Amino acid sequence: MSNIRAVITGVGGYVPDYILNNEELSRMMDTTDEWITTRVGIKERRILKGENLGTSHLAAKAVEELLMKTGTSPDQIELVLCATTTPDHIYPSVASMTAEKVGIKNALGIDLQAACAGFIVALTTAASFIESGKYKKIIVIGADKMSSITDYTDRTTAPLFGDGAAAVLVEPTTEEYGVIDSELHTDGVGMKHLHIKAGGSAIPTSKETVEKGLQYTYQEGPAVFKYAVTSMADVTGSVMEKNGLSKENLNWIIPHQANLRIIDAVAQRAGVDYDKVTINIDRFGNTSAATIPLCIWEWEKKFKKGDNIILTAFGAGFTWGAVYVKWGY
Repeated sequence: MSNIRAVITGVGGYVPDYILNNEELSRMMDTTDEWITTRVGIKERRILKGENLGTSHLAAKAVEELLMKTGTSPDQIELVLCATTTPDHIYPSVASMTAEKVGIKNALGIDLQAACAGFIVALTTAASFIESGKYKKIIVIGADKMSSITDYTDRTTAPLFGDGAAAVLVEPTTEEYGVIDSELHTDGVGMKHLHIKAGGSAIPTSKETVEKGLQYTYQEGPAVFKYAVTSMADVTGSVMEKNGLSKENLNWIIPHQANLRIIDAVAQRAGVDYDKVTINIDRFGNTSAATIPLCIWEWEKKFKKGDNIILTAFGAGFTWGAVYVKWGY
């Protein structure tokens, strides 16, 4: 029996029209374009505007484009996996709401929560389902409305985040393409450095928690930066070494777009030229689970069949990892 691999066969993406640039942010809080750009490399980010529009709106737009580009009928989809930290509601899932919006009726839809590492965790999960023979057409979404959990009076976190979504179609192949290898990790030491204090079952939302702003992202930047640089660089190096990849035969690195300095460190660890690293943080900011698939969406036309690609991310938990993909079209 031939070995089955899971291969990405298409991508769709969506970012909102509204652009929140550094100049506008500087009118909202004590910051400047130079301060933000120097520290994180972000010039602007997209923000979803509109009453009662949540992450499922972003995800549905991305999936609609994916289905159109690949000529796939909603009825053909068997599983929808959505990586997100910002669901429209505690329940139901963004995956189920997205499926309803785009007319998918014959699929299981579930959310996965691994913060900024969510997409690579969801992609690896989809690959396992494909390799088992259980499903043949899976949509993997990375989508977040980070503006909904951002405190726009906090200059240490507000400049970082944006909204967006992208989705890939994953199918089986017996060729030597697709998801080749992955390495994923979690270390719970990260909880104290990066979390949202209230709104869950431990500290439910109340008038007091809202007044204190505990529903927003809390981050200890220096600690997160230190862990992210080391973890993403090390796991990228590990996956490259295990699979005989080097700066000569690695075509692309697609890193999570959290901080330009972190991206620089990963590129240096891999020893690759900067023109092999996908970067859109300057225009979109950190869209959490959406950053990697948005890069795939933007760079799709530059990829060639057989290209060796490393996806790597780091997020709250701490959760991090890298996935080796051989591009399939």
